[in-house]
Amino acid sequence: MATKGRPPQAPSAPVSVRLQKALADAGLGSRREIEGWIRAGRVRIGGKPARLGDRIGPADPVWIDGKRIERRAARRQDLRIIVYNKPAGELVTRHDPGGRRTVFDSLPRLATGRWIAVGRLDIDTSGLLLLTNDGELANRLMHPAKQLEREYAVRILGQVPETALRRLTHGVELADGPARFEEVVESGGEGANRWFHVLLREGRNREVRRLWEAVGCRVSRLKRVRFGNILLGPRMSVGRWRDLTPDELSGLRALAGLERTHAPVHWAGAGGSPARPRQATAMRNPGRFVRTKGLSEKAVS
Repeated sequence: MATKGRPPQAPSAPVSVRLQKALADAGLGSRREIEGWIRAGRVRIGGKPARLGDRIGPADPVWIDGKRIERRAARRQDLRIIVYNKPAGELVTRHDPGGRRTVFDSLPRLATGRWIAVGRLDIDTSGLLLLTNDGELANRLMHPAKQLEREYAVRILGQVPETALRRLTHGVELADGPARFEEVVESGGEGANRWFHVLLREGRNREVRRLWEAVGCRVSRLKRVRFGNILLGPRMSVGRWRDLTPDELSGLRALAGLERTHAPVHWAGAGGSPARPRQATAMRNPGRFVRTKGLSEKAVS
């Protein structure tokens, strides 16, 4: 019955959202990944192929690869995000036609949704990989506008001229556009090898390797040691995973724009020191940030 003096209120219509957002919220993949499925014709709404830009409501049936999808969104208490120390030789893909091992072979089972990798590491790159069952969080962390820091330990075969380091921090033209490292820190070395820590704010395909190759340097080993506020740490064995701590999760959600307060972001540097130098670009002050003890083979294994 309508309230006296007020017109009757019409029932509100179910809220529709973009298809890729709805499926990401259900933990089925990142928005970028789901957009690829839509383009490939793998997604249907009702009996019709889905198109980019389609919107769906709560009752609209959705199929992926012929299987009807349960779209219950992950509750906050079901949210999982883990750090995995990826070995070289594993692929960051759900299925490999060649039958090679993937990172998903080593992960725990989920009660809600499925694991979504936050970005990728190529088969020869090891180190920190974040995975979550929250598609919206994954999408925000990967979005270029966030410019989240990625830090890598890089082993270079042979000496690196100062001119090459200067080019790496000032900018190099790659096939997909200009790129540069935000910071480069020399971290010692043994024999013919030299270690560096480098900082990026984007995640283009094989960007670290391509930047070094563009200045005539050969990367003999590459390991990611930090993503945003998350450090890999020296005690985490290769091929193992762990859940984020509450502080780490809160800080990461803040960087993604989902929390009000931000946890401090640390520069891992040589040996995993939590204190980030104020000026970490080697060529701004040559020699100042050289680590005399450096990173050994054991330190990054």
